[in-house]
Amino acid sequence: MKRPGLVAVGVLLVLVGVLWTLQGLGYVAGSVMTGVTVWAVIGPVVALLGILLVLRGVRGRRDTPSP
Repeated sequence: MKRPGLVAVGVLLVLVGVLWTLQGLGYVAGSVMTGVTVWAVIGPVVALLGILLVLRGVRGRRDTPSP
């Protein structure tokens, strides 16, 4: 794992995105976000960004290392 901080932020974004999606769809109650369609759209976008950060953090840079 090249960048553990990037992976941690990515995982956090994935979890938040999933939570926002579930709240937007009405599966998680107890929030002003529950049942609001905009969160069902924003959530997957945030989760996708999180997945991209995790992949970037795991793969690291693809540049050739300098001596």
